[in-house]
Amino acid sequence: MANATRVSTRNARILIVDDNPANVELLTAVMQAEGYEVASASDGLEALQHVAAAAPELILLDVMMPRRDGYAVCRELKQQRATRLVPIVLTTAQGDEDHRLKGIEAGADDFLTKPVSHAELRARVRSLLKLKAFTDELEHAEVVFRALAQTIATRDRYTGSHCERVAAAAVALAERVGLPGPEVETTARGAFLHDLGKVGIPDAVLLKPGPLGTEERAVIEQHPVIGADLLRPLKTFQGVTTVIRQHHERLDGSGYPDRLRRDAISLPAQIVGLVDVYEALTTTRPYRPALPHSEAAAILREEAAKGWRDPDLVEPFVALMEHRGARGVRRPPVARRPTRRKKAVVRSSGG
Repeated sequence: MANATRVSTRNARILIVDDNPANVELLTAVMQAEGYEVASASDGLEALQHVAAAAPELILLDVMMPRRDGYAVCRELKQQRATRLVPIVLTTAQGDEDHRLKGIEAGADDFLTKPVSHAELRARVRSLLKLKAFTDELEHAEVVFRALAQTIATRDRYTGSHCERVAAAAVALAERVGLPGPEVETTARGAFLHDLGKVGIPDAVLLKPGPLGTEERAVIEQHPVIGADLLRPLKTFQGVTTVIRQHHERLDGSGYPDRLRRDAISLPAQIVGLVDVYEALTTTRPYRPALPHSEAAAILREEAAKGWRDPDLVEPFVALMEHRGARGVRRPPVARRPTRRKKAVVRSSGG
């Protein structure tokens, strides 16, 4: 395994950023001797341009530079989703604790003091590239699972973009109620993948154009378990598996699959579950037409009154959807409905 990892990182792209040409020449020679592909920049702005054009696998970044120093460059790259996982090694002649703390606060992955030991540099770079390779594998796994989730959604022509719509609305609600950044991210990933387990549900059940029987309902209620089990081996999906497994739970314990109550249900899972039901209500299905926002909102409020959902989530979400509708962001498609109003049929599986 070590040899395979070594081969996969030998051709890695390294960006060396330093305003001293001699330092660039020396570091380039060391990195090229290791088999890495090397590019260089002489200041912070040039470095950002290089990264924007083609993100490297690792950056050796000098701290003291003209136009924009290394701390500012590091901070900016770590705040961007596309580059936040690129390892950054800060290099500086100032090796005191204050400079190291400043580098850590900027998000640096490592810190080397000049003059840099060639042996230490090679070891640090090798270690960070191996970690980056493992991280990339996990990122690729998420891409695969996302593609699978989209494939599942397209099995049903009525819900082809369901996962994208649920994710967008869930993130908006998470931000509106003040969830911290990491929980918003978990909400987003969980929302997109919440129906992943439907890959294990037969089409005869999943696409049935009518109410489900008792045995069929038992089958469909396994999809949160199947989805969570698919992701459980990947540690970086730990919070996401919780959202997937819990998004059909209700606060009074009447949900599934574990009949959880109140605080046992994570807030991201409650958000995704709420948005999922709204999305199901406002989308045309084989067994009923789409409902307008006003009726869907009334149903969500009824569920809150029953103790199924948190009113402190329902009301902000209803307001959010009303605001989006007023701005023309998305109005649910309303099909022609009979004059005599029937009670809406809502499958317990949501979307």
